[in-house]
Amino acid sequence: MSQKKLYTTDYELHASVRMLFPYISSATGLSEWFADDVTISPEKVFTFHWDHEKQQAILVSHRTNHFARFEFLPETEDDKKDPSYFEIRLEADELTQTTFLKIFDYSDLNDDTESKELWDGLITRLKGVVGG
Repeated sequence: MSQKKLYTTDYELHASVRMLFPYISSATGLSEWFADDVTISPEKVFTFHWDHEKQQAILVSHRTNHFARFEFLPETEDDKKDPSYFEIRLEADELTQTTFLKIFDYSDLNDDTESKELWDGLITRLKGVVGG
């Protein structure tokens, strides 16, 4: 059984919650920064394409302008019992007019340094897209 770990971090962006929400919750928005391409099937299954790999997930929970949580479809029996997921929460600071992205990444990527590098790169891409 693979050991999964919850990695959490947050990032500050100079963009509104309303502007950012489509980038964390829609196939079109996610394909601009999170993966090389993201498609969604009629059954609402998101397919994330990275290089020559793909993973499928379902948007299991969301609240408009607050958060989106994707659960990856199981690839093994262990995954069925303990599915991997990622959740992105948006928290606005009215005083500074900034938004914080809170990342929750539950996966078998056990190296915090590797997780940090992965998310730092992704958020750098997102900032480039939204100008934040």
